[in-house]
Amino acid sequence: LTKRNIEIGIDNRLWIKINRQKTNTLSSIPILPKALEILESYRDYPPCESYGQSLPILSNQKMNSYLKEIADLCGITKELTFHIARHTFATTITLANGVPIETVSKMLGHLDIRTTQHYAKLLDNRISKDMENLVVKLEQV
Repeated sequence: LTKRNIEIGIDNRLWIKINRQKTNTLSSIPILPKALEILESYRDYPPCESYGQSLPILSNQKMNSYLKEIADLCGITKELTFHIARHTFATTITLANGVPIETVSKMLGHLDIRTTQHYAKLLDNRISKDMENLVVKLEQV
C-alpha cells in the first residue's frame, strides 16, 4: 500500500484505491477510523518513508506468523491467516453489519458477485432480522 493509493473520496474522507493483483480490478475502500489511526502511527516510520509505503511490507508468511502470535495472546485457538482475516472482514465486519453484498464485492475486488457469495455465510442473527423485517412488511399489506 503506497501513499498514492490513499485518496480523498467523494465524501471528503480518505479511501484506499488500489488495483487488485489477482483480478486487475480497481478496489475502492473507505478507511475506517481505527485503520486511519494505524496508518497515522506509521506516517513518520523511516522504513515506510524511504520506500513511499503507508505500512511496513510483510510477507504473507510473516503476516500469518504475527496473526498466530496475536491469537495466542488473545486465547484464540482457531487458526488465523491473512486469508481468514479477509474472510472475517467480508462476513463478520461488513455483511453481518448490514453492508450490502454488492458493496462488499466491490471492496474485495471480485469480478463476479458469486465469488463474494462464497464468503457470505448466512448468519443466524441476520436471517432472524431479515425475517422480522419481512413480517413487518407483510403486516402492512
